[in-house]
Amino acid sequence: MKTFVFTAFFMASLFGASAQEGTVNIKQDEKIDRLLALYAEVNSKANFYQIQVGFGNYQKAQNLKSQVEVDFPGWYSKIEFESPTYRVRLGKFKTKLEAERKYLEVRKKYPDAMLLKPESDSR
Repeated sequence: MKTFVFTAFFMASLFGASAQEGTVNIKQDEKIDRLLALYAEVNSKANFYQIQVGFGNYQKAQNLKSQVEVDFPGWYSKIEFESPTYRVRLGKFKTKLEAERKYLEVRKKYPDAMLLKPESDSR
């Protein structure tokens, strides 16, 4: 009899339980949105050293970028179009020293790679 009462009580509690619903309100200072916009603007104008791994038509660039992502996982990579070819570029290095070290590493796998200086760096 105890087992029956316990089972009945357990089943009733399962069917009687319902999920709670609610809403979440996030109060955020409007300065955060301005700060994020400023951060994005500054980074879009920032100049970095990059390594150009190769170039060619779009399909070749896509294949090369896929291979670069396998060879150097976690590194920033992108395809840029500069008429008439697509160029595969790797990394965003702030200092020349960091860029040169990474460049030596990349050259082991891609001997034709080139180190690109930021536009504002005339050295």
